[in-house]
Amino acid sequence: MYNRISRRISMRAGCACVLCSGLIAGLGACGHGGSAAPAAQSQPGPPAVTSGTDVVTYKNDLARTGQNLTETVLTPANVNASGFGKLRFLATDGKVDAQPLYLAALSVQGATHNVVFVATENDSVYAFDADSGALLWHVSLLGIGETPSGPHACSQITPLIGITSTPVIDRAAGSHGTLYVVAMSNSGADHQRLHALDLTSGAELLAGPRDITATYLAPGGGTRTFDAGQYAERAALLLSRGVIYTSWTSHCDISPYTGWVIAYGQTNLAQTAVLNVAPNGTGSGAATAGPAIWMSGGGPAADAAGNIYLLTANGAFETTLDANGFPSNADYGNSFLKLSTAGGGLSVADYFTMSNEVSESQADLDLGSGGAMLLPDLTDSTSTIRHLVVGAGKDGNIYLVDREAMGKFNAQSNNSQIWQQLTQVLGDGSSGGIWSTPAYFNGTVYYGPSGGNLLAFPLGSARLAASPSSASSARFPYPGTFPAVSANGASNGIVWAHQNTNPAVLYAFDAGNLGHELYDSSQAANGRDQFGAGNKFITPTIADGKVFVGTQTGVAVFGLLH
Repeated sequence: MYNRISRRISMRAGCACVLCSGLIAGLGACGHGGSAAPAAQSQPGPPAVTSGTDVVTYKNDLARTGQNLTETVLTPANVNASGFGKLRFLATDGKVDAQPLYLAALSVQGATHNVVFVATENDSVYAFDADSGALLWHVSLLGIGETPSGPHACSQITPLIGITSTPVIDRAAGSHGTLYVVAMSNSGADHQRLHALDLTSGAELLAGPRDITATYLAPGGGTRTFDAGQYAERAALLLSRGVIYTSWTSHCDISPYTGWVIAYGQTNLAQTAVLNVAPNGTGSGAATAGPAIWMSGGGPAADAAGNIYLLTANGAFETTLDANGFPSNADYGNSFLKLSTAGGGLSVADYFTMSNEVSESQADLDLGSGGAMLLPDLTDSTSTIRHLVVGAGKDGNIYLVDREAMGKFNAQSNNSQIWQQLTQVLGDGSSGGIWSTPAYFNGTVYYGPSGGNLLAFPLGSARLAASPSSASSARFPYPGTFPAVSANGASNGIVWAHQNTNPAVLYAFDAGNLGHELYDSSQAANGRDQFGAGNKFITPTIADGKVFVGTQTGVAVFGLLH
């Protein structure tokens, strides 16, 4: 049983750091109790800035656009190898798979800090001062006698499985704000738990944590039971209208597995709704097991009405439809899903499944290797306002789907019922393809296919250009790249991208022309900006003049050097 007494909390607020020889001296030398802080390898940086930018969820917003439009420090003019580079490295006790989150001007122990929050696969959560690198607090979410879970017969997540998905923050929840996070651990049996942590101390809130359990009555018959050891929370958490949504994938595609969405109230961690999007996907083949929900770490998106959008992976899909055009047994392999949350529940309100779903599932061509992104309202050639969602997966197609009429399934249509399809512009199913969520800025969608260049697709009359308007010269090996954007309103747009190599590389491109590379971390002499081996499924976080990049051993912090 989980015991909060076992949680290790290290507090370093108010502990003065000494800057010497370009390094922040170890915080453990301050003499307070608790475990010593990891060293923050550092170069002197510019004074702290507090423009008020917060990054509280995956890809910055509920649409998952990946854009920060309040960046006043970093511009195309000053992001270059002479004036921009690595400021420091924030060492952690495990791999950082979750996107770092950021709060400006947070009061911690009587002092105001810009804070970056980091979660690790060793089941730790850290709060660092984003400007100095000082450790403000660190908590372990392991219970007494527990360890992080280990690899489940494959190398999808190694060497530990703890916190994989990006947490979510509500600055207004509780006395000091709350960070919600799912952690996996093992005590001889596996556990999945939802935690609510105080932003200023890491202390557990709401009598947490909450063990994640669920059952679901399958329309085809029988009851499905959630098995904590069978599933991984890869997809980022979603907080919408006071509810936290968790969504689940299998470990190593080990059958049988199905696709769960499990919801909890943010004020009490009480379970509010359960949906299984593949209740009969209990077979053993690529077309009959699942589908799972993973999106390569992407998070479900939500619109202003509270509807949720996500992409499912390959798996079971009934080509026999009911009178309303829905799969007869409610199995939704390789689909765009629109989930209604009316009345506090969860149900499939609409969907789109490609006409060749069965053959793509058999070939392990996930749609759900990519994430869904909601576009802003767009006006088409008839002056009609369109509400669109965009997604892509392993088959290399970009699907642009009308959220008001998604198209459902038609085996004979070649997908002509959806708003737009760009065929194999991101790969051909045997190479390329998408393992990421795109970014959006200024009427352009950015995609980074596996093994390919970062690509810009402009929008006109609510449709994507048939070919990219610009491309990076740099190529990005598996899994491709997860673009993120910084800008000051509609100006000074920069597209940031991480390359999963050894050493890893951080790139910055002019958002108006990806052929114009502004910076990459391999340019500076003597390896000044190197930050270790790359990590897959990494989205950079940009806020208040700094860029935070997760790695296998911590977070690299970049910014202006002078």
